[in-house]
Amino acid sequence: MSVKVNVFLTTLLVGCALSVVNARYQARHLLIELERLQQHAHQLDVDWDQLQLDQSRLAKNDRIEQIARAELNMAPVTPARTQYLTEGAP
Repeated sequence: MSVKVNVFLTTLLVGCALSVVNARYQARHLLIELERLQQHAHQLDVDWDQLQLDQSRLAKNDRIEQIARAELNMAPVTPARTQYLTEGAP
């Protein structure tokens, strides 16, 4: 009876040891995946900040006016170029 108990306990001990090794492997694997995803999230944050900076730069009035003058041949409104419409005029 003692031999059977020893074999059972040895088998149980080996099973527990293998379970611990497997759990540590999975924990390392998950930690590596977590660090990779954190780096990706950080890169996305940097990209988002850059996009916000680009958007604010592109939306400035000076840039819009420069594009309007250069590409669309637009000119600012002056009183000499303004036409006023009155109601009921022929």
